[in-house]
Amino acid sequence: MAVIQFFTLLVQSILWNALQELEQSGFAWGALLFAALRQWQFWAVAGVLLLLFALCCRLRKRSQEVDSSSDEESSSSDREQVEEEAEEEDNSDSEDDLGRFFQEHIRWPVQNLARDCQVVKDLIDSYILVFRQLLSNSFSPVLEPAIKVGSAFEGWSPREEDIIYRLLVPLKPPHGHAFHLELGNRGETPARNFRVRVELVCTCRTEQLAGEMPCFLHHPEEELRRDQGPSLLRTLCTGSYLDVQKTARWFYQLVQAAWVVLPQSSTWRLTTLPSRRSCKFRVTEGNNKTHVIEMMFGVQQGNSDIFVSSQNTEALFTPSTTWPESYAVAEAKFFRHMAGQVPHDSFHLRCLQAYARILVGIGFSTYTLKTVVMHLLNTIPLSGWRRRHFVLRMDDIMRYLRRCLEEKRLDHFFLGNERVPEEIILPPDFQTAEPLNLFQHLVQDPDAHAEAMREYRDLQERLMRLLISGR
Repeated sequence: MAVIQFFTLLVQSILWNALQELEQSGFAWGALLFAALRQWQFWAVAGVLLLLFALCCRLRKRSQEVDSSSDEESSSSDREQVEEEAEEEDNSDSEDDLGRFFQEHIRWPVQNLARDCQVVKDLIDSYILVFRQLLSNSFSPVLEPAIKVGSAFEGWSPREEDIIYRLLVPLKPPHGHAFHLELGNRGETPARNFRVRVELVCTCRTEQLAGEMPCFLHHPEEELRRDQGPSLLRTLCTGSYLDVQKTARWFYQLVQAAWVVLPQSSTWRLTTLPSRRSCKFRVTEGNNKTHVIEMMFGVQQGNSDIFVSSQNTEALFTPSTTWPESYAVAEAKFFRHMAGQVPHDSFHLRCLQAYARILVGIGFSTYTLKTVVMHLLNTIPLSGWRRRHFVLRMDDIMRYLRRCLEEKRLDHFFLGNERVPEEIILPPDFQTAEPLNLFQHLVQDPDAHAEAMREYRDLQERLMRLLISGR
């Protein structure tokens, strides 16, 4: 059976690791077995193998009983067909039992993501409505409805204490202004960075027709300030470019000013949290249940699912006028699309959740494993993501990651990928763009590559420990 072969590979992996340790320490080959047997993982895996063997024997016996109860007068071809069907049912049942074993064996975090996500979304929707009322007569950015992004809304947050509910609020230019996206240098990372140039637009003709406020370009500045307030260039920009940090401070002010008029404020508590490139805060319900919320903001690229956003970057220093390209909306849309395509008992989100859990303290980011899973979801038949395939898919993820590490290349899922589902709307240049290598730093730094391979082995051991001990 494929799953037993997988566990056999785990035992072989333990023996191989023991051999490597002995060779490095100068011990003789004769001590190999003793050293391996001293490892608790060996005995734990052996116990699981015995359990699987007993399970297979029980299912085989049940299959034989089914065979013996069939009509003895049937033809030999009928007998062969019954045996084949019984064997297929046997394999399916055994895999289902194994899948159920791991589902019950692994200690998954207790979460009520569906309920909590809805609570957070309702709160932010109320916020946006109040924001629009407060900003109706100003030249601040126009706020669009918030879009749910990130692991919590995608359904795979690893631990209850780590959940952050992230939403992206699209910004539109106010009356008399226009946004222009300018692609900047990639700098220290392969990610694409942009600047949002704010330009004043002549509104003289529309003002004459609609009786609106005077045009910023063709009226004295003092008159405009007295009658309608400063332009966006005077408030949230540095030079001609929209400033992320100024926009974040502006958001914080809006959140605190609007809180008092929200119905939740009578029984809930609001606590702002420090963040330079987003608006982060914690709300505590009347029953003391807390939600950490991060409101990011961004500008849409055309009518696509790709934005430039205020999210943090990996660079040591990011100028306040730099807006990195964000794929969060497209990723959330991809997972929603997959939710409607995969079988009802699909474990693809459980795979992500399990890896996010064992990544704590290892150099690989959850985004790396998320990218691997998205690639596999796009290549492995969706019928292969059922609960019964959980262990095999976890192994596939490790194999894919190892190959990427050996080749020092992990392609970004959206840039240069011609197999992205057509439901995801991408800018025209994305499919023709050169694939973005998320492991480019491993090509440039041999020490970083060696460290990544060591961390891969550490991740492998953590995976075995999770499957064996359940935590």
